[in-house]
Amino acid sequence: MDAAPLRRDRMAASIARRGFARVTDLARELGVSEVTVRTDLAALETEGRITRVHGGAMPRGLVAERESSLEQSRTRLTRAKRAIAAETATRVRSGESILLDVGSTTLAVAHALVDRVDLDEVVIVTNGLAIALALEPAIPRFTVVVTGGTVRSLQHSLVNPLATTLLDDVRVDLAILGATGIDAAAGVTNVNLPEAEVKRRMVASAARRVLAADSSKIGQVHLGRVATLGELDELITDDAATDAELAPLRAAGLAVTTVAVSRVQ
Repeated sequence: MDAAPLRRDRMAASIARRGFARVTDLARELGVSEVTVRTDLAALETEGRITRVHGGAMPRGLVAERESSLEQSRTRLTRAKRAIAAETATRVRSGESILLDVGSTTLAVAHALVDRVDLDEVVIVTNGLAIALALEPAIPRFTVVVTGGTVRSLQHSLVNPLATTLLDDVRVDLAILGATGIDAAAGVTNVNLPEAEVKRRMVASAARRVLAADSSKIGQVHLGRVATLGELDELITDDAATDAELAPLRAAGLAVTTVAVSRVQ
């Protein structure tokens, strides 16, 4: 039998299993060139088995969720995000190196870090342009490094190509992450695939990992896989999260800290 149909069957199965597969990953998995992968993906799309997207493919019928802009996200649950940010900022110590992920809650963390006048000699690496600008008033107490990469205007984030190159070469004390979904079974997920890829590299590059996410993210599952709960050290969220929502996360071994939103003005 011709090898192409068998290879395409394996490719379609891999895409279905992952939910999204990159061209480079498929080429490595199947032992073929990226040109061959793209040819096979075109054939599979014609057959109605997959949907091609930038950089790879996803199963047919799987539609990406609508993503909010950073400006839209900042206007929602602002008190909760400020409370989470203030608590998250206490996890940082002078002399440490930090990865600060893109997002509206992590942007609030950036402001909370600037407000901590006791912090000194902190190196912060970020993939968020808005976050870098928010941290600027703390220079020279902080050294602010941006990852580089291609700008996504919706979140003012930096993604591949080039965004993960720096992350492969650093080992930091703490990664402070954002995400759009956290679930006991699915783990941490994100609505945007390119940003999910950067988040995964951040997880791999940090000795400690804290997820700063408001309670609306709990129980949500999105397309881009970021991490298992076992790869996180702590979730910091607001007190609108119920015991029923948090129990499965804690049962999975994740430390959860809730903060009181009512105390934030």
